[in-house]
Amino acid sequence: MSETAGPVWRSGAFHDDEWLAVGPEEALPGDGRAILVPLARFLAEPGPCLQPEAAVGVVVAPGEDVRPLAPHLGGLALIALAFPKFSDGRNYSAARLLRERYGYAGELRAVGEILLDQIPLMRRCGIDSYAVAHGPTRRALAAGHSAEVRRYYQPAGDAEVPAGTRPWARLPAARHPETTR
Repeated sequence: MSETAGPVWRSGAFHDDEWLAVGPEEALPGDGRAILVPLARFLAEPGPCLQPEAAVGVVVAPGEDVRPLAPHLGGLALIALAFPKFSDGRNYSAARLLRERYGYAGELRAVGEILLDQIPLMRRCGIDSYAVAHGPTRRALAAGHSAEVRRYYQPAGDAEVPAGTRPWARLPAARHPETTR
């Protein structure tokens, strides 16, 4: 598989992205295509964005507050969390809030400069697809490589169990690393 095959990593393979990104000032297409709009635009005009004939997703930039999305989560098929630099982890918290506090069950996608060793940690936060811009990570995923963490020191969710006699250590949830939620 080439580095450019499909932009989205999901379920152990690259897939084409069926979502159309619509900017803050662009007209909504209205032709039934799945659209992805910036959070600020969605919150300013959720009615026009939530078209009954099209799937709707929202892009959340680092540091944007996801709490105002809570009443709209049932109508969103995708929430894309931007990671413009591998060192900016603010959207890890957004992912946990969306999954654990607000019960979001749709697709959570990490978008941007994602490193291979970040993917297991993102999975723990509830992220289940990745639009990876980092070339070496794309090549590693295409070659079948993955980074796994054998023990965690902070619990996440309710699927992890204590590791032996160390109640502070956790074993990862029992699921294949590249399956979706």
